[in-house]
Amino acid sequence: MTQAGVTPIDFGTDRAAVARALDALQLRYLGDQKGAVSDSIRYALQGEGKRLRAVLVMAAHRAAGGKKDVSGLAAAVEVVHAYSLVHDDLPCMDDDDMRRGRPTVHKVFGVPAATAAGMAMVPLAARVALDAAMDIGLTSKQGGAIVRTLMQASGATGMIGGQLLDLEGEGRELNLEELERIHRWKTGALIEAAMTIGGIAAGASPALLQTFATYGASVGLAFQIADDVLDITATTDQLGKTAGKDLAFKKSTYPALLGIAGAKARAEALVQEACKGLAEHEALTPELEFLARFIVARRS
Repeated sequence: MTQAGVTPIDFGTDRAAVARALDALQLRYLGDQKGAVSDSIRYALQGEGKRLRAVLVMAAHRAAGGKKDVSGLAAAVEVVHAYSLVHDDLPCMDDDDMRRGRPTVHKVFGVPAATAAGMAMVPLAARVALDAAMDIGLTSKQGGAIVRTLMQASGATGMIGGQLLDLEGEGRELNLEELERIHRWKTGALIEAAMTIGGIAAGASPALLQTFATYGASVGLAFQIADDVLDITATTDQLGKTAGKDLAFKKSTYPALLGIAGAKARAEALVQEACKGLAEHEALTPELEFLARFIVARRS
């Protein structure tokens, strides 16, 4: 991960730890299971990605003074993110053929298998998160809070609710408040949860957890704004997924409402807000500042 104007931070060690945790959970929970659904889950989890949400779990944990190996918890967050991509790409959703530079899950294994795999990945993530919490010696209360946070981010007032609102908004001219509600749920909820989960695992105070949640909500929205801008300014090869989908589906976007310059300014303001909040609570680490700024400056 690189970012102009901010000292680059290499999260290669974190990303490698998450990759190992994802490999381990496949062995632990899928074993030698055969069939299209199990194969679809493996395929979804093995796709190359930035692992941004997982890295945020680990960075938040360190920012709160944590010393444990939380790669298992980070992997649980990645399972939920991977599920969301599987379902988001389905023909009844965004109907996409490419994700992370390769064919989408339903293109390889079929729509029924991809649909079932996505459904199975949500309870899988809950089990992975609880077991990971117990494996590193967290209390049952902490483990329960982590699972609850992850499931709330995945549900009706999180990703699923946001996806439904997104579908309902196609072909309509949404105002900024309506658009931000969609994306605070669809995109921001899991990023907020990643920060919160890292903090819970470190035993952070309620005040610090709230600060982490606010940071996550702000950078989550900034992430979506950056996605909207990239959808019209980047190529399919750069994105690893089909460019120009928002226009094709007649979706309201930040560039459509604010212009490209206005959308970028809104994203920058959200990043400043996120970092300022952490700084006021003496919790702004170089890692978290870098990640916030990377989110709006990325090229894919």
